[in-house]
Amino acid sequence: MQISDEGVRQLMITEGLWKPRKARKVVVHQMRERRACYGELVQIDGSPHNWFEGRAPTCSLLVFIDDATGRLGQLLFVESESFFSYSQAARKYFERQGKPVAFYSDKHGIFRVNQPASGKTEALTQFGRAMQQLDIQIICARTPQAKGRVERVNQTLQDRLPKELRLRGISSWEAGNAFLPEFMADFNQRFAVQPRSDHNAHRPLVDQDDLEQILTWQESRTLSKNLTLQFHKIVYQIQTHRSTYAMRHATVTLCLDAHGDVTIRYKGKALDYTIFHKQSKQASIVNTKQIDQALQSPPKPNKPAPDHPWRKGFATPLSKSRDVPLQGDISTLEIR
Repeated sequence: MQISDEGVRQLMITEGLWKPRKARKVVVHQMRERRACYGELVQIDGSPHNWFEGRAPTCSLLVFIDDATGRLGQLLFVESESFFSYSQAARKYFERQGKPVAFYSDKHGIFRVNQPASGKTEALTQFGRAMQQLDIQIICARTPQAKGRVERVNQTLQDRLPKELRLRGISSWEAGNAFLPEFMADFNQRFAVQPRSDHNAHRPLVDQDDLEQILTWQESRTLSKNLTLQFHKIVYQIQTHRSTYAMRHATVTLCLDAHGDVTIRYKGKALDYTIFHKQSKQASIVNTKQIDQALQSPPKPNKPAPDHPWRKGFATPLSKSRDVPLQGDISTLEIR
């Protein structure tokens, strides 16, 4: 009599010789009720995808969606998720809708310091610092399911948006960003819902909300005795008409905008400076989501100059003993 493998297993379980694997515990995520007011909570996320189906380089789509209504508040094609790309999208959102009460995001390093330095438990990222200045709270979800609204709309957009771009013959980021407002208006008209409350929680921008200044990369530096500071391997020399001793060891704020322009501020006022020295380039640290971007433009190998010592002859014990010619490139030397 032949018994199948499953039959043998069942007999062993009956006799206590086989302990079946415990069923994996199913994690149930309860549905969270929408917020009551429009602008009370805005979920944000970036979705890297082949949006143009090979007609343009792969990019990421930044998505802002209101939790109460499901309305798309901002869409923007960017090269990758970064502080400046989120700042650009947030600025467009603020200028059109106003400031929301809170942003709901994942635990990306743009929104949260995941490995704070010793003794600094309340460190802020650059985006967190900017939102704090604008009085906008950032809430980070523990799991992707917690911000399911923006995760689901990402899947919908990955299906619908490439088809719309293809039908309109759009093959560049610039043309895609120009089309996105029209797409958002149609999407919101068909899928947005009415909030439970008629109150709009967005707050208008005020004179103190200088987005041009707030949405910059800011770092503190201490001036040396010579009134110099270093940033990104460049030494900046401060130019001032006041007594130099008054600013020695002063703490200044260096502001870098998306175009690479640097502003150095001291007590809220911009300082004049000159670039004193530019250091040689070293190995750069690349974020995981920016590896593709870094590999697309690898650094060119450094070719020795015509007067480099390698291209000149030099004497060695081997060359003296075997009469190797002392002139020419090292690659042309032959051992006889």
